[in-house]
Amino acid sequence: MSTIGRARQRIAATWRLWWCVLAVGATLPCAVAALTPPLIEPASAWMIVSDATTPPQADAAWQPTTLPDNWAQTRPGLRDKTSWYRIPFERQGSASWAAYLPYLYDGGQVWLNGALLERIPETNAQVHVNWERPHLLVLPEAMLRADSNELLVRAALTDSASPLRFPRVSLGSLVQLQPLYERRLFWVRTMPQITVVLSLLVASIVLFIWWRRPSEVLYGLFGLAAAMWGIRTLTFVVEMMPTEQWHWWRVAYHSTTGGFIVVMALFALRHADLRLRWLERTLVAYWFIGPLWLASQGSGVETLVGRLWTAGMIPIGLSIVGFSAWAFARRRDVASAALLIAVGLAVVAGIHDYLIAWHADLVGRWFPGWAGHRVFLLHHGANLLLVVMGALLTARFITTLGAIEMLNRTLEARVAERERELAGNYERLGMLQREHAAVEERQRIMRDLHDGLGSQLFTALSRVERGDIGGPDVAQALRGCIADMRLALEASAQDDHDFLAALGNFRYRWDGQLHHAGLHVTWHVDVPDDTLVLPPHAALQLLRVLQEALTNVLKHAQATRVRIAIELRDDALHLSVEDNGRGLSPRQSPGGRGLANMRARADGVGAQLELRSAESGGTAIALRLALSRSI
Repeated sequence: MSTIGRARQRIAATWRLWWCVLAVGATLPCAVAALTPPLIEPASAWMIVSDATTPPQADAAWQPTTLPDNWAQTRPGLRDKTSWYRIPFERQGSASWAAYLPYLYDGGQVWLNGALLERIPETNAQVHVNWERPHLLVLPEAMLRADSNELLVRAALTDSASPLRFPRVSLGSLVQLQPLYERRLFWVRTMPQITVVLSLLVASIVLFIWWRRPSEVLYGLFGLAAAMWGIRTLTFVVEMMPTEQWHWWRVAYHSTTGGFIVVMALFALRHADLRLRWLERTLVAYWFIGPLWLASQGSGVETLVGRLWTAGMIPIGLSIVGFSAWAFARRRDVASAALLIAVGLAVVAGIHDYLIAWHADLVGRWFPGWAGHRVFLLHHGANLLLVVMGALLTARFITTLGAIEMLNRTLEARVAERERELAGNYERLGMLQREHAAVEERQRIMRDLHDGLGSQLFTALSRVERGDIGGPDVAQALRGCIADMRLALEASAQDDHDFLAALGNFRYRWDGQLHHAGLHVTWHVDVPDDTLVLPPHAALQLLRVLQEALTNVLKHAQATRVRIAIELRDDALHLSVEDNGRGLSPRQSPGGRGLANMRARADGVGAQLELRSAESGGTAIALRLALSRSI
């Protein structure tokens, strides 16, 4: 046989093997189901009201009853009574057998063929029980009979506020009952545990955000709703509690249940942008009625609270649907639609639970057999609602972050544009400042030339033209012009701003002139060499003030002595010229041109100039320059 033929045979054999495996897999469940006996779910049983701790005798006053047995419908006036249920059944097959009770809220006992099988703790003086979990009891082979068997269950009832409820018991193989037990255990026990942890965790985070951002009211309402729902769900988690605390635990249960619904209504109002203060106050007031009623009147009124006050929460739930529908009609977005659907499902679940708890017969008319399972849906609908609310707020948070990021990008672009504008303005300002400084420097030079050298040259020229001056006087005038030019050059040429060097040159030139005029000159310079630093412009103006003062002494004072003092005191430079001449006469104006020039020069560098009579009878000129203003 060729290689290709052998390959085709292998492929065909492989396909036949796979088809056999698939055929076995498809028929195996059917075969197992055929070998497994069907579940026994008795629809009737025998019941007797008895507080006995052991099963009553067979000849006692047993009465037939249907299962499940809800005393609210079958025995509405009977309260606070413990009963026994006797359920006969016949074993089928040889598999391991078990009994499954969906609920037995107040505990009890389970007996098989006259022998105690299981004791489920009941409420006593110390502990109050609330068994939300289902019960799966393995029936030992040694206690089972080959044909007829009898399961007896003591159903305790210690809470006078609630009627007794006994489930429909399922009997069959352990393999069949295990999935039923685990599925109900997950939904009524494990899921509430997850809900409590996640609700309280989310509530703590969201309430912290609300604490830091009180203006975000929706976050605060969502955090309160999550916190109250987490506390309320603890009733499915805490199965044993000290008896003296049970009443207050029920008060807390009703408080958080009503609070959750009211807070949801407030959330829906805010989400719909409706500000109805009167309605908000009314909702909050109704919230406190039930818990205060129960707290003040005791556990005896819990049935009325559950029937009447809880029924009042149904219209509130319907109003939540209305507010959510209003928000969706206005916004037409996915978030509002999701909230409307979640609110609608939660309200339907709440109405369903209320009917299951207080009017199970109405549910039985529409859905026969469903009410007996006592499956409550509100905590699942509320979980879905909280998830949708969290997703809504998360989407809002993400949208806000996106808006902030867009705003930041816009702001960054504007800032960058403004920085470019400022940089351009700064560059133009710098150019203007440099131009202004150059103009000021030119004006200063022109003013100095005009007031100093120009004035002297013009005066000398006028006198020469009139013939009032001879050769020696012309020479003297030219010497004065040269001295003024040197003063300007020496004061402006000091690169290190050394005022003392310029002062030394000034003193050298004026000493000769003053002595030649017959004046006794005293110089007093008290300035450290490394302390005084003046800009050239300021130094020039000070020396010109000093020059003007000495010129006035030579021309007008008729003095024999002059004292020049330059001192550094209190972070200021003090300059004074004092003579013993004729002083200021009453007719002499202190505002003469020479004094005006000195004041203008002093003001130009920020100094204060004072003219007064000297102690020797002459004239004193004092100038004070703060060094912080001159630098």
